Amino acid sequence: MGYIVYFTIVRASTFVNSPYNQRQEAFAKNVVRGNITDRYGNILAQTQTADDGTETRYYPYGSLFSHVVGYSNPDLGRTGLESVENFELLTSNAFFVEKIQNEFDGSKNQGDTVVTTLDADLQQAASDALGDYKGAAIVMEADTGKILAMVSKPEFDPNEIESDWDTLNTDTENSPLLNRATSGSYAPGSVFKIVTALAYIRQYSNYSDYQYDCTGSITAGGTTIPCAGGAVHGHEDLRSSFANSCNSSFANIGLQLDIPKYRETAEDLLFNKKLPSVLDYTKSSFVLDQDSQTSEIMMTAMGQGRTTMSPYHMALITQSIANGGVLMEPYLVDSVTNYTGTEVRRNVPKSYARLMTSDEAAQLTDYMSAVVQEGTGSVLSGRSYTVAGKTGTAEYSSESSDRTHSWFTGFTNVDNPELVITVITEGSDGSAGGRAVSIAGTILDSYYN
Repeated sequence: MGYIVYFTIVRASTFVNSPYNQRQEAFAKNVVRGNITDRYGNILAQTQTADDGTETRYYPYGSLFSHVVGYSNPDLGRTGLESVENFELLTSNAFFVEKIQNEFDGSKNQGDTVVTTLDADLQQAASDALGDYKGAAIVMEADTGKILAMVSKPEFDPNEIESDWDTLNTDTENSPLLNRATSGSYAPGSVFKIVTALAYIRQYSNYSDYQYDCTGSITAGGTTIPCAGGAVHGHEDLRSSFANSCNSSFANIGLQLDIPKYRETAEDLLFNKKLPSVLDYTKSSFVLDQDSQTSEIMMTAMGQGRTTMSPYHMALITQSIANGGVLMEPYLVDSVTNYTGTEVRRNVPKSYARLMTSDEAAQLTDYMSAVVQEGTGSVLSGRSYTVAGKTGTAEYSSESSDRTHSWFTGFTNVDNPELVITVITEGSDGSAGGRAVSIAGTILDSYYN
């Protein structure tokens, strides 16, 4: 009976979740670890109990949710939601009389169920679309911050985590345990032109008057920046520079920016700052300052140089644009119920911060719409839904400009934004600019069609 009193009154979640808390064993001795489900009740993680009482954590979808749901293993610890929601999963809100009866019988209580925001069908579609490519895909609701899908490739099977542990930890080429969605650190390539465009809008009230004649490259400070594929875009304004993803125009824009104010804009968008996330993540980096050389300014403005960010961070910036400048706090858990389905706790959407004004968000939306209507993302035009977005190709090899990552970030139903999607694929020999946008289209088609 003492256990019940302690368990129902002393509910310090941080204490229970701590990996150093030896009382976790005591909780586990009295509670069968609860289920984790998707938003529709599909079981993503459950505890199976053998006839001899041995408990095994089982993941019905195998590797599909390996990074976001994670694993729970008595010897290896916990990751993902298995770690974040450890307290809820080891809490039993079974009816009080039932708990008393179990106490007398020496039986365990059933832990609570964590109902996530994830959509198993959409998660499967994202995984299938990425295929064998290394990379990540994230899908969120634009107006709530609910994360519907989060895929990182390569995956691993949490059912085999113990037997595969040594192999997984020594595979430095593929890093299968790394959640690339939140902890991958990449050069953003041309998706960063969103940040550069916003900085220019803020610094020049006459930004709509911007004019540039693209001859296929720009040279300044002894550095030449070519446009992708040697394209010559001709006469451009800011909107067409963005739609065409014109490197030379954006390098030119970078040279016109006040660098401390440029940095301020980047940090308004959470570069060099913490991100709202319950999962582990890598902080994004913007390093330009007043002492930066011309070459680095030009490279940064087009998304190269030393700037790095995660796909998750890019999704947050995109979500704020879709939501009129306000970033909604992203979340992965919709509710917690007891084993009978009775709701114990429910999360509700809430704003995290305003990253830009509504006018700035509207202007960026117009530019991102132009990308799909007439620019580098035109493969997404003419579908049953509308899309605004930005493509990106990021060089990752100092030895060859032909080795690139492919990016796409955007949102659907532009007049009333619904879904935010960010995709990255790693490692291509040759032009990869269209790979991520095609994958994004496949994922979105699975949702809308």
